[in-house]
Amino acid sequence: MRPSLADTNGFGKTAGLGAATEATLAVMEPITVRRMDPDDWRVWRGVRLAALEESPDAFASTLARELAFEEEIWRGRMSGPGVHVMSFASQQPMGIAASFVPDDSPPELVSMWVRPEWRSRQVGAALVNEVLMWARENAYAEVRLWVVEGNAGALRLYENTGFELTGQSQAHPTDPAETEVRMVHRLTR
Repeated sequence: MRPSLADTNGFGKTAGLGAATEATLAVMEPITVRRMDPDDWRVWRGVRLAALEESPDAFASTLARELAFEEEIWRGRMSGPGVHVMSFASQQPMGIAASFVPDDSPPELVSMWVRPEWRSRQVGAALVNEVLMWARENAYAEVRLWVVEGNAGALRLYENTGFELTGQSQAHPTDPAETEVRMVHRLTR
């Protein structure tokens, strides 16, 4: 059973982040990080579309493409394998992150986005840590991601949460003039 927004500990957050992250978040407005399921597709859709509108260069998809998605597609994307997580403050969505598991490969961290006014406030770290926790719970040895090479804030977030550059790069899927770099987080059990 997944926790409701009201099921929080003394820091205003559901179990799962670890004491250091909870203490950091407690200094600010209380944050809840929750794993989402297909029944949460409407709220996920709203935040995902806001992300694509605000940061179009950060994603391998476009706002126009995802505006056309029907409920069935949103539910299907959230059905796994993988996890979708969302952060909340005062029951308002502040950010999202997800993972998907390509065939016979480690999970990929995708759809990472935090509302601009909540950046640099540990919300991104809380989302990434929840995805990493899910990967550990499911016995994965690592989590991978692609990030735009010049996105200093995202690179710093990922490095601060244990990701390392692999030396791999590729053209950005929606803007071949941009380069993405591969990062990996090797999980300990």
